Amino acid sequence: MTIITREDPTDLVVRPMRPVRRTADAARRGPQPHRPAGAPLNFRGTGVLMSRASNRRKKVTPLTTVVLALVAAGITVWLGLVAEMASPESPSTVPPRLAVVQVQAGESLEQLAQRIAPDASVGSVVDEIRDLNELKTAAVDAGQTLIAPVG
Repeated sequence: MTIITREDPTDLVVRPMRPVRRTADAARRGPQPHRPAGAPLNFRGTGVLMSRASNRRKKVTPLTTVVLALVAAGITVWLGLVAEMASPESPSTVPPRLAVVQVQAGESLEQLAQRIAPDASVGSVVDEIRDLNELKTAAVDAGQTLIAPVG
């Protein structure tokens, strides 16, 4: 290998150079990338992107807390009104008259409530029958007599 340098602006000097012997470890690693002397390194930073925003926590003032609580309360009231208006109109009143009724074969408590009070809410009639007859479950037997609101 030969190195050509310029010592004087008009003279070219050619000097022979000894070959570089590579160690066994260097030969295993393969050729190393070269960077001109004085050139900046290609590696910059840690490779992890970070926000340029301030990491300082902002204090939460009492005014901010009150405003957020009022906003949450307003949203809750609004959702309640929307749910109330969206629900179908159903009479939830239980008929005031009571009568003794007999459970038919294969009839459930819900079917009985629908049969004896078709205009009232089935759930409220079932609850009333269970309260009046002190039933722990909704299970009834065929032929059983119950006190129930009718209407």
